[in-house]
Amino acid sequence: MNNKIDTSILTKGFYDETLSKDIDLVQEIKKLLKEKNAILLAHFYQTGDIQDIADFVGDSLKLAQEAEKTTADMIVFAGVHFMAETAKILNPNKKVLLPDMQAGCSLAESAPYEDFKKFKEAHPNHVVVSYVNSSSEVKAMTDIICTSSNADYIINSIPKDKEIIFAPDKNLGSYLEKISDRKMLLWDGACHVHKEFSLEHIIKLKKENPTAKVISHPECEKPILEVSDFVGSTSGILKYTQTNDADIFIVATESGILHQMKKANPNKTYIPAPPNNIDGISCACNDCEYMKLNNLKKIYLALKYEKPEILMDESIRVKAEIPIKRMLEISAKHNL
Repeated sequence: MNNKIDTSILTKGFYDETLSKDIDLVQEIKKLLKEKNAILLAHFYQTGDIQDIADFVGDSLKLAQEAEKTTADMIVFAGVHFMAETAKILNPNKKVLLPDMQAGCSLAESAPYEDFKKFKEAHPNHVVVSYVNSSSEVKAMTDIICTSSNADYIINSIPKDKEIIFAPDKNLGSYLEKISDRKMLLWDGACHVHKEFSLEHIIKLKKENPTAKVISHPECEKPILEVSDFVGSTSGILKYTQTNDADIFIVATESGILHQMKKANPNKTYIPAPPNNIDGISCACNDCEYMKLNNLKKIYLALKYEKPEILMDESIRVKAEIPIKRMLEISAKHNL
């Protein structure tokens, strides 16, 4: 078993269908959503046009909560594969669509099933906490799931005398060790977006904008977190820009979040933190190549043909549901 995304279920030429130049994709998507009693969930990292038509926009925790409680017959997930899988795990009797089945996650893929299985077996007395950015197979080997919004609550829910494996994000794990004062056994995985931010360019931006607040996601490398004024989940970062008095923010996370920031406070300035692989620092964004595979055309075609559909082995789904439910219960307890 491996957790590479199977793209074989894609219909050949599916996305090559020529659409009429007169088609209004936004209106057609809304029409199909209503006709099919479907809901469109979108992550903050999607493009602005997708966020604007979604029934709900949020981070991984909020999207999982929304997926759990929806009464829709069909869920269209504008995000990446592990997010749509999570929705399917929570809704085995609903059809869950992912507009582009190749929208994977470098972090999830950094923990292959067989390798992680051996790692877990080598440390049998550890409680396994897996980040939601993981495959369904890894979730099925996990004791409790977390997101960046609830990770500290999850870690603190585990008795002090229990040893912990944290996977797959070593940066988030290291950050959690610091704020929880718990030593954990960390899997060596990372997000391709968050590990590539340039400390040098961020410091230069800060010097050019001395009143700016540097805000970052805990998936970033430790040196980025150390120069940040605020570290938090995607929703936490968004809330910070809405409540903080600063007028300028240097944002070290995927650039899609800037859309919601600008909608909430259009008079403030948001500067996307640049990656290492650029020569300058102007107009440089750090985008998730997988998140940006989704677009309005693919969402429309997914609704029209009701594919690509998320499918999984029922035994894996049942096992993976247990740690997700535990996460949602703790989140509800703390009103997250």
